[in-house]
Amino acid sequence: MPNDDEKPALLGKIKDKLIRSKEDWAKQGRLLTGRPDFGRVNRLPPGQKEVTNWPVLDLGIQPHIRPQDFRLEIGGLMENPVIWTLDEFMAQPQEDFVSDIHCVTQWSRYDNHWRGVSARHIVELVRPGARAQYVLFTARDGYTTNVKRMVFEEPNVLLAHLWEGKPIPREHGGPVRVVIPDWYFWKSPKWVTRIEFAAEDKHGFWELRGYHNEGDPWKEERYS
Repeated sequence: MPNDDEKPALLGKIKDKLIRSKEDWAKQGRLLTGRPDFGRVNRLPPGQKEVTNWPVLDLGIQPHIRPQDFRLEIGGLMENPVIWTLDEFMAQPQEDFVSDIHCVTQWSRYDNHWRGVSARHIVELVRPGARAQYVLFTARDGYTTNVKRMVFEEPNVLLAHLWEGKPIPREHGGPVRVVIPDWYFWKSPKWVTRIEFAAEDKHGFWELRGYHNEGDPWKEERYS
């Protein structure tokens, strides 16, 4: 067990008031526009507004992960589980991606340039079994979320370490975060520490608090 000096530093504390207010949003259906059949004629999903900045949203805790302390565990129902250090992660094939961000809090940001390890490479490397139809994420701040395996295997999904040519800032999930651009961004956890391939689905932090289990912005799947 790491001692206190070896544990990642945490900035801030859990935002209980923020969490309660967003749970209320889910109960009230806040921000829903009533257009679930909105087609992809427009680049902007229904109910969203374009922004040029990148708003910071978290639970109130921002882990400080030193490069030497970084570990990413990929486990579950697979042939080849791995635990990567940051150097081992960086030694994997690197790819460049460009994608939009759609946040459930009603903002979207276009043309984000990412660099990292593709989800497809990870799947090819660890070889999940046929029963592993779900992917469960755990982050260093205790955050969790979930997607179907077929969502994780989309060609634009990655574990990113660069954004706009620079290391992803701590407040946005650096050194490594998940990016699943076709879904609301709460499905793309910051500070990822474990990826589990599982036979059964398991609701994560916001899914347990009234948010949709899927999260497709084009269908406005904001709340359950």
